[in-house]
Amino acid sequence: MTIATPSPNKKKAYLALAVTSFVWGTTWVVSKIGVGLIHPVFFSGIRQTCGGSLFLLYFIFSGKFQWPTLKQWVYILLMSLLLFLLSNGFTVWSMKYLNSGLGAILGAIFPLFVAILDWIIGDKDRPNWLSVVGLLLGLSGVAIIFSHHFSDFFDSSFRTGIGLSLLATLFWAIGTVVTTRSVVKLNKYYSLGWQMFISGLIMFVIANLNGWSIPLATVPLKAYACIAYMVVFGSIIAFAAFIYTITHLPTTLASIYAYINPIVAVLLGHLILKEELSITLGIGALVTLAGVYLVNRSFKKLIKEQHDFTE
Repeated sequence: MTIATPSPNKKKAYLALAVTSFVWGTTWVVSKIGVGLIHPVFFSGIRQTCGGSLFLLYFIFSGKFQWPTLKQWVYILLMSLLLFLLSNGFTVWSMKYLNSGLGAILGAIFPLFVAILDWIIGDKDRPNWLSVVGLLLGLSGVAIIFSHHFSDFFDSSFRTGIGLSLLATLFWAIGTVVTTRSVVKLNKYYSLGWQMFISGLIMFVIANLNGWSIPLATVPLKAYACIAYMVVFGSIIAFAAFIYTITHLPTTLASIYAYINPIVAVLLGHLILKEELSITLGIGALVTLAGVYLVNRSFKKLIKEQHDFTE
């Protein structure tokens, strides 16, 4: 009997998933630091504009730059709205009201949204019973972690942060499903550059109209350091890895990074920002990881039915 081994693309996809899981865990902490120095919308505007510019410059200097078609522009604008202007914008803004660990934990709801959306749209990547149990178990772990903070709902700022975070999670799930099912023939990394650049410019306009921007020369050096990290690691490295992951792995499997990066964010938030670390958090983390294991196992059983989404 011949034992099948993962293809090179699958191996790279799993590595990309690991990179996404860890790096995006660190960005919650960096964002928390950054929005404490300048307004979240202005912070995101600088980050997205710089990150998008670097992607586009790569294609320009490599000779691969070409203007998108009308159909491609529609896709680019839609994804710019869903993934960056709304999802990333609300996520970073929520960090003004929540600690980095809680913000990341709320992001873990994302896989359930993806599974539900996949089920509504069609039977592609529809979860079997094991993946459903895994997703529910993972969310139960999130609930355990979050239970310690129920009393904080009496604080209006805390509720605002929760609302922004949930909206961000929903828009990210919608954008992810659209991305994996898109038939638009466009290099995903090139598209990513446009999406970041356009959303960044829009955020600049919004920040200026609302008086949230400040002269670039007066932006604190520490804020620039946070932006630099977010651009290099959070935008270029992590987003490139994320796109590779969702291109070569089933949607629900690719989404399990959302269960892992909260743990990274919580631990780093405790070590760097002195955020609370409790027994409740540890138990919730174990339950969440159990859910991740079941989701992984369920997709191993369905490996013959899975296919790559390639350009």
